[in-house]
Amino acid sequence: MSSASDRLSGVQDDIRRAEAEFGRREGAVTLIAVSKTFFADDIRPVLTAGQRVFGENRVQEAMGKWPDLRTEFSGIELHLIGPLQSNKAKEAVATFDVIHTVDRPKIAKALKTEMDKQGRSLPCFVQVNTGEEPQKAGIAPKDVDAFIAECREIVGLDIRGLMCIPPVEDAPGEHFALLEKIAKRNGLNQLSMGMSSDYQVAVGFGATHVRVGSAIFGARDYP
Repeated sequence: MSSASDRLSGVQDDIRRAEAEFGRREGAVTLIAVSKTFFADDIRPVLTAGQRVFGENRVQEAMGKWPDLRTEFSGIELHLIGPLQSNKAKEAVATFDVIHTVDRPKIAKALKTEMDKQGRSLPCFVQVNTGEEPQKAGIAPKDVDAFIAECREIVGLDIRGLMCIPPVEDAPGEHFALLEKIAKRNGLNQLSMGMSSDYQVAVGFGATHVRVGSAIFGARDYP
């Protein structure tokens, strides 16, 4: 049975091959190891293997395990990739280095207020609901341009790119292509897209960040 560090190496190799196949610069894609639901003891071998960029879905969970890991390992970059409630903005800004899920004005304003209070400026991604699924967070594609402009010009957030989670029943490529198109017309060059089942496809559509969890850590044991 392969270890998490072996699986990490395999994913890294897959990304490098996809970069070459699709004419991307080597190292153009940042691997975010998604450690949600896994304990610190599960994460340490991946840190020891050299991975430093991680993603978490919940603010409270991240607060419980990452302070100690940051003490043990230097250079950790923590990305919030799950939905954020405005009442958790203070903790999110204090805990994370990048926010991927800005999806409504209230969150944008709460994040900016906390960044100003804490003297931090975190890069942010706007989450786009490319499939317009009612159960999913994210801005509808038709509303994205106006929302990006509001976040930048009125709120003052540092919007670096876009993020999406395609519907499970759809071919992901069409959603990745849509995200790339929206990013291009808004002058954004970072795309957070692609997960364990489709990260190599995402590289072909211009992903700069892929969010890979189970392919590294193994199947999740949800409570």
